[in-house]
Amino acid sequence: MSQRRKFIKQSLLGSALLIPGLSTLEAQATPVKKAAGTKPIILSTWNHGIPANADAWAKLKETGSLLDAVEAGVRNTELDLENLSVGLQGLPDREGITTLDASIMLGDGSCGSVAFVRQVKHPISLARAVMEKTPHVMLAGEGARQFAIAQGFPMEKEKLSPKAQVEYDKWKVTSQYKPIINVENHDTIGMIGLDASGKLAGSCTTSGLAYKMHGRIGDSPIIGAGLFVDDEVGAATATGLGESIIRICGSFLIVELMRQGRSPQAACEEAVRRLVAKNKNIKDIQAGFLAINKDGEVGAYAVHPGFNYAQATESGNVLIDAASHFKA
Repeated sequence: MSQRRKFIKQSLLGSALLIPGLSTLEAQATPVKKAAGTKPIILSTWNHGIPANADAWAKLKETGSLLDAVEAGVRNTELDLENLSVGLQGLPDREGITTLDASIMLGDGSCGSVAFVRQVKHPISLARAVMEKTPHVMLAGEGARQFAIAQGFPMEKEKLSPKAQVEYDKWKVTSQYKPIINVENHDTIGMIGLDASGKLAGSCTTSGLAYKMHGRIGDSPIIGAGLFVDDEVGAATATGLGESIIRICGSFLIVELMRQGRSPQAACEEAVRRLVAKNKNIKDIQAGFLAINKDGEVGAYAVHPGFNYAQATESGNVLIDAASHFKA
């Protein structure tokens, strides 16, 4: 966690950091600013979006499928043992059990999600299976696990990762539930992309809030809250305290605001204003939104400073400090 805090502080020193050495992306000599009207483009929340974008971009080049790309990208994060907020290595609930949520969506309205899933290494792939192989949109809990087994997903041993076990043991000393903004608890990865033909897709995956009540589900698997995609307009994804995002149907709201003519940036800013208005104790709540319209214009905005996102284009793969945030 201390390394994560240090990284965020460093990222705030500049608006963008170029990450060189990615074989699938062309490096540039100078930092890249936000793209305006760029296709294709892949965006994802937080600094772990850099390796996620790299995998997504490689998959897009390999198969030409944006759906394959947004799945492959966040699968990278689901396997990242250094990340304690995504995947089975994530911090557990109050009972010491790690449960996962994920969703995936195409711009034609096709979507799938899973919630309160245990023992599945790649919930994003399970969400895709729900979309493609069932008449449903969401499966949860034991039903999602049974479906995973039927689809041939291996069931992983239910054991906390070493880092998660250490943190959970520390938490049990006081058993105090008080999330810290911008640190691990809110580091869901949401990814949205636009291909060269103008088609859109998105994905979102998380282990949810650390030390949550057993059975709690956040915004990530809820279509319209943590993720929403529409080929006619654009796409949006969210990160942060899920309850605050659910209350305003954040991602759907942003897409609808863009449908009405607002830019992605203006739409993200309006969503944050509404979130602030609907939630108490906003000083303890972080939430950020990331959006793209069908023309490839990008927007990002958060309640508090510290939110960053990764952006991959033909020109490179960079980390951008969203910088702009709500000011009361």
